[in-house]
Amino acid sequence: MPQWAEAGLWGLVGGIALVLGAAVAWWVRVSRRVVAGIMAFGAGVLISALAFDLVDEAQHAGGLVPTAGGFLGGAAVYVAINVLLARRGARHRKRSGGQQPSEQDTAGSGAAIAVGALLDGIPESVVLGVSLLGGGGVGITVLAAVFISNVPEGLSSAAGMKAAGRSARYVFGVWSGIAVVSGAAALFGNLLLRTASPATVAAITAVAAGAILAMIADTMIPEAFERTELYTGLLATIGFLTAFVIGHAGG
Repeated sequence: MPQWAEAGLWGLVGGIALVLGAAVAWWVRVSRRVVAGIMAFGAGVLISALAFDLVDEAQHAGGLVPTAGGFLGGAAVYVAINVLLARRGARHRKRSGGQQPSEQDTAGSGAAIAVGALLDGIPESVVLGVSLLGGGGVGITVLAAVFISNVPEGLSSAAGMKAAGRSARYVFGVWSGIAVVSGAAALFGNLLLRTASPATVAAITAVAAGAILAMIADTMIPEAFERTELYTGLLATIGFLTAFVIGHAGG
């Protein structure tokens, strides 16, 4: 299989986890406390992956300056777009309760939530595509982190969409579309960066990592803390350790 096709496949796998989470939320009654706990665990997994498998490796491959610049730039761009989307009704897109507005409450909020969900997923998918560039296969820790975190993200957000009165067609249309775009983002990330310099690859990887960290702080941790409260830190720590062990078990 061509490497670009493999990248697209793994990006699609990560995106399908969102659809899986949405399906659970739609047909199974899951306690919001359980969802929040899984969200905290997933946040820890992602933090570990971006620290050890993204930022650290980017720095070693391309240098400190492009890595630091990309990391800060990725966070800044994510926050800027997220602020705009929040003003249009997407502030609580990962909340599982009644915080999400309905279309009647805020016109255009459905589109804003869909774009916001896409904004959350693209950096992770690009990273999956880039992880194949070394020729050693997909980064297992990154793939595990994306999949583990995407299930509660899709679950929590879809539960909030359902509570806001959105239809099954909208909910599964959004997540299925994002799964497809995730695969495309991984594919094109791999294709476009195949001949790029190490500094460029490092900068792009760091941009994605910065965006992921901003997403964790802005959307995942608030949902997790709302229900798990003082246990959030412990659950996130367990997630962090799980990803760390997965990444070093073969070493």
